[in-house]
Amino acid sequence: MLGSRWGCMPLVAAAALVLTALGWLGAGWVWSGPLAHDTAFVVPDGSSLSSVADKLEKEGVIGSAAAFKLRSRVFGMGSTIKAGEFKLPANSSMRRVLGIIASDEILRRFVTVPEGMPSIMVYDRLMANPSLTGTIEVPPEGSVLPDTYEIEKGESRQAVLLRMQAAMQRTLAEQWAKRSPDTVAKTPEEAVVLASIVEKETGKPSERPMVAGLYSNRIRTGMQLQADPTFIYPITKGKALGRRPRESDIHAINDYNTYVIFGLPKGPITNPGRLSIAAVLNPAKTDALYMVADGSGGHAFAATYAEHRINAEKWFTIRKNRGDF
Repeated sequence: MLGSRWGCMPLVAAAALVLTALGWLGAGWVWSGPLAHDTAFVVPDGSSLSSVADKLEKEGVIGSAAAFKLRSRVFGMGSTIKAGEFKLPANSSMRRVLGIIASDEILRRFVTVPEGMPSIMVYDRLMANPSLTGTIEVPPEGSVLPDTYEIEKGESRQAVLLRMQAAMQRTLAEQWAKRSPDTVAKTPEEAVVLASIVEKETGKPSERPMVAGLYSNRIRTGMQLQADPTFIYPITKGKALGRRPRESDIHAINDYNTYVIFGLPKGPITNPGRLSIAAVLNPAKTDALYMVADGSGGHAFAATYAEHRINAEKWFTIRKNRGDF
């Protein structure tokens, strides 16, 4: 009997721990939160539960993003957060917060086109937005200005798309009027084409004038641009390739592939943002003709092929050390 009694003790202890954990989860789900007063909270378009939880913690709505994510998955019953601006009452519990941002209690609605989003994905995003009505065609590449746009429930997708395209025309006209004599773009349309390449070549905003300067130099000297995104675009229309590039991709003959043509491709390869357009119209003064990734999210630039080979070897070593091949 004594052995049986002691054998049950681990089970009792485990059950007690489970009950304690469930009690902590449940209590934290309904406890008042730290928000001092009613506030407006914006859920950006395309946000994940994780990114919203981090934003809620940063803005003082909840005490812990990790706890919010855990409790939302346990108690949220598959709730789906929605994009828009919401009013959160003071001291809202985690349960109340999730209930609001997963409901139709939206003060203002938004749709966001990130910088470098290709037109096929703009189309997908607008068509998937449940607040909008009607249908649209895939807009011409480079015709949409990446930005966050306020929308009305029941508004037509065509009306929203026209606003996005009008914003691009306004921005392009403003930037064109302030262009430097150093730009190689002969027309606003050429500026968008080159800006789309700059947009896809670097995700580092501070680098864009330098990348624009490099490609401007190549155009002036009659060199091929040899920009990787230009041979990928005809295959995917801007979506991820999903595999390693092949030699046949690089040598494919078409009007976009800057490994086989000279000058600019026949059209944009994405929707460039304001910074990339500004960079092309006001490129950095540089003698750079080559660039390669530097392992920090940016690029190493070189004026000669010999310098470029040294930079490329450094990049090869970084990739080898981290196990890329």
